[in-house]
Amino acid sequence: MPTGFGVIGCGMIAGFHSKAIADIRGARLVACQDTFPGAAERFAAEHACTPYEQLPAMLADPAVDVVTICTPSGAHMEAAVAAANAGKHVIVEKPLEITLKRCDRIIDACRKNGVTLGTIFPSRFHESSQQLKKAIDAGRFGRLTLGDSYVKWFRTQEYYDSGAWRGTWALDGGGALMNQAIHSVDLLTWLMGPVVEISAHIDMLTHSRIEVEDVAVASVRFANGALGVIEATTAAFPGALKRIEIHGSEGSAVIEEEDIKSWEFARPARSDKRLLDQLAGKTSSGGGAADPSAIGHHGHTMLFKDVLRAIRNGDTPLIDGPEGRRSVEIILGIYKAAETGRVVKLPLKNDPPLAARKTGVAS
Repeated sequence: MPTGFGVIGCGMIAGFHSKAIADIRGARLVACQDTFPGAAERFAAEHACTPYEQLPAMLADPAVDVVTICTPSGAHMEAAVAAANAGKHVIVEKPLEITLKRCDRIIDACRKNGVTLGTIFPSRFHESSQQLKKAIDAGRFGRLTLGDSYVKWFRTQEYYDSGAWRGTWALDGGGALMNQAIHSVDLLTWLMGPVVEISAHIDMLTHSRIEVEDVAVASVRFANGALGVIEATTAAFPGALKRIEIHGSEGSAVIEEEDIKSWEFARPARSDKRLLDQLAGKTSSGGGAADPSAIGHHGHTMLFKDVLRAIRNGDTPLIDGPEGRRSVEIILGIYKAAETGRVVKLPLKNDPPLAARKTGVAS
């Protein structure tokens, strides 16, 4: 019997989930759910699955083994907890949630019900990211000194106007950081290790009718002593591929989306040139830099396969709930540092209050 998937939330990203599921042998999309009138029916007609308007009805469907959650970010918790309580395995689009308390409620519900929880960060599964992680773990960089992530993307005003939830603290949970750059924040901390200190500035410079930042800059210190920079914007026309730079006492590497742009070490390996040649032109889409739909689904496919592997083997996915929570905590720390004008230390003791967030203004 194939593993049955149900998608909760039938917006743009749900289509990528459908494509990823279709590429997995032994998996099948069997159901979808959305409370917006007609959304589930339209999605079901396109993707050949059973539509539901009410979530309890879909969760009662015995054909559904795993749910993937594609609702607005600040509505992930309710769907995830309900699915876990129904005994379904859960995969949540980034961010896991928009506050630590809500992340923890998802993690606790999945643990209590004995179901697998995965968070969607497809960039970790790119071959360039995997090779970079292997090189770090092998000690090829010597002592890590700098780890930087740059997300200089562009979003039109029409993008924010296209959904009432976009650009709100309550449902988007933030702007260029929480919605777009969180992929790179996750990748950076996976490569460099935990962040322990943050100072930051954020602002909203070019968009209107939104509450959140469209530009942010943070400096961070990692637990290993290395320093780093996190830059994020949706106000950099025409938009560029996201970029990660890793530097150490014995090596440096730069990746843009799926491409390795630089790969240099004090002690070269025989495979270095071949690796650089193979991964210098891997990116086949716009990477979401200017168009949120201009992404591939292969990262989702590999992530879904990893979750299914974990379900079969009774172990943990590469990106589980606590891993998904980590990038949310870093971004909340950036917001707190920007709001207070002070250095913020991680881990956070509690969530910075949503109501107190004022873009670019210390509270």
